[in-house]
Amino acid sequence: MTPLSDPEIAAILVSLKVAGVATLCTLPPAFALAFVLARRRFAGKPLLDALVNLPLVLPPVVTGYLLLLAFGRDGWAGQALGALGISVLFRWTGAAIAAGVMALPLMVSPMRLALEAMDRRLEAAAATLGASRARVFATITLPLILPGIIAAAVLGFAKALGEFGATAIFVSAIPGETETLPLAINALLQAPGGEASALRLALLALAIAVLALVAAQYWQRRAGRHRT
Repeated sequence: MTPLSDPEIAAILVSLKVAGVATLCTLPPAFALAFVLARRRFAGKPLLDALVNLPLVLPPVVTGYLLLLAFGRDGWAGQALGALGISVLFRWTGAAIAAGVMALPLMVSPMRLALEAMDRRLEAAAATLGASRARVFATITLPLILPGIIAAAVLGFAKALGEFGATAIFVSAIPGETETLPLAINALLQAPGGEASALRLALLALAIAVLALVAAQYWQRRAGRHRT
């Protein structure tokens, strides 16, 4: 088998960095949204639920364009970051933002299901014994929903690793900076003689996706065992 070339290795490394940062940074807000959707009742809940899942149905290029408007020099987020001397345009950090936004719905779902499936009587019993809310969460809630959190992280990482449309529009494809695995495959398919390299990277992406789905299903089944 032909060894990977330096540009292919660079694309893989950029993808791992982008997907890793996107997953770590998206997990806390995704958990907060999952908790609110699973445990709270309020008038705007259907709207919030729709907004969380919007990246699943919105064309990725539209999501990328909206990110470009928000984080561009004239956008509200771009101006706020610019005041701090930070720019995410055409940077790998921008690619991580795009990947995190696209992965958010897939991360919220398994954690929400885990929260809805757990037996809340265990939390109530701990509270009646005098445990504080923080202790109940740390010793009861968190251990029981941990499989759902792991499933969310796995799915989010896989989605971030495979993100293409929003990233291409938002930060373009700059080798060694924003050119992730899908962007590299697209570039190779358009270059003469690039089919072999594109196939190698495509098979790698396929293997990662299959492993991620298998792992996520395993942890989701574990989370489902705590259903009331």
